[in-house]
Amino acid sequence: MEKLKIIGGNKLSGSISCSGAKNAALPMLAATILSDQPITFKNLPYLQDITTMFEILGSMGADITLNESMDFIISTSNLHEFEARYELVKTMRASILVLGSLVARYGFARIALPGGCAIGTRPVDFHLDALEKLGAKIELKNGYIEATAKKLIGCEINFPGISVTGTENIMMAAVLAEGQTILRNVAKEPEVKDLANFLNSMGAKVNGAGTDEITIDGVEELKGTKFLIPADRIEAGTYLIAAAITGGDVTISNVQAPRMNNILDKLKLSGASISVGDDYIQLIMEQDSILPVDISTAPFPGFPTDMQAQFTVLNALSNGSSVVTENVFENRFMHVQELNRMGCDINVKGSNAFIKGVESLNGAPVMATDLRASASLILAGLCANGETIVDRIYHIDRGYERIEEKLSYIGADITRLPH
Repeated sequence: MEKLKIIGGNKLSGSISCSGAKNAALPMLAATILSDQPITFKNLPYLQDITTMFEILGSMGADITLNESMDFIISTSNLHEFEARYELVKTMRASILVLGSLVARYGFARIALPGGCAIGTRPVDFHLDALEKLGAKIELKNGYIEATAKKLIGCEINFPGISVTGTENIMMAAVLAEGQTILRNVAKEPEVKDLANFLNSMGAKVNGAGTDEITIDGVEELKGTKFLIPADRIEAGTYLIAAAITGGDVTISNVQAPRMNNILDKLKLSGASISVGDDYIQLIMEQDSILPVDISTAPFPGFPTDMQAQFTVLNALSNGSSVVTENVFENRFMHVQELNRMGCDINVKGSNAFIKGVESLNGAPVMATDLRASASLILAGLCANGETIVDRIYHIDRGYERIEEKLSYIGADITRLPH
């Protein structure tokens, strides 16, 4: 199993380009099932989760090619399997995103109950209940979801709780449904809006994405399109924290600052100087000590749960005490035990992490438990004394494109160790 070796203490400086957003790309890849025409993606990140979605689409009969411009072209005109098998789905919960598209286009889907990061329950009931309201028949058989429908019929759906993938799945199902569908209490994440823009570029009629209510007027068919995957706000936020905790000066290019206001506001409170342009964000940490910043995660436009672990490290190195509250997922403090082994002073009680800042950390062998936890361990290693070895980095490869190359480029001493 590959590992990352980090020698801490280097101040990061320079510029790196932000990759395309995994959480925007995955639902779009699932939505290619909705059209029989080729779809071209620009800025698609090279990540394990993207590869997994390619494998799921490929196993169904999709044709995936790479052109000379490094754009991916996907054609699903010859699908012959309507199943996402367990051996693929178990590594990534987002696999369930193919459910809505398959039922809408082909009237049948067989999807293994999903896996992915072990950070608590993420109920698929929202997806299944909403599909039933659209007219699908749902059965659970031998660990698989089987959904059938002669024709989906538009209706009004009130989600009982906010679910990003639930919102996206039902958006995709509804674009080919007969009549109008109204979705209420929906997720408002930028990636939901990205998916609506993508579907509309294919000829869908989706309005209201980014608000509490989305209206979808069903169409007969969707056409092909070319689409640019927007920047990954979580990747950008992670590298900005790397700059802050090392006292650095780093510019992230190819990123849109308005998507990240909730992250940037907290970084400013920590003492960082931030300047933004149309397509870049620069962070300079000029002051000697980091100020503690209380964090409470919430669905967008609140503070993103996917940045919680990284801000936990920032607070662990601050000059005071702070509280980080996790409101989105239970069991998302598994990184704390490993961080404490490096010298952090963090005490978890329920959904709260009580953090007392320390002056320095010490390198140690640590083990990643999920995608964002692995990022937090790398961040801690960047400013720790001595050597840190991060094990189980297959988690990091699910969501960060060439992280050791990008960090090395701005001055980090980080190396990928072979098996």
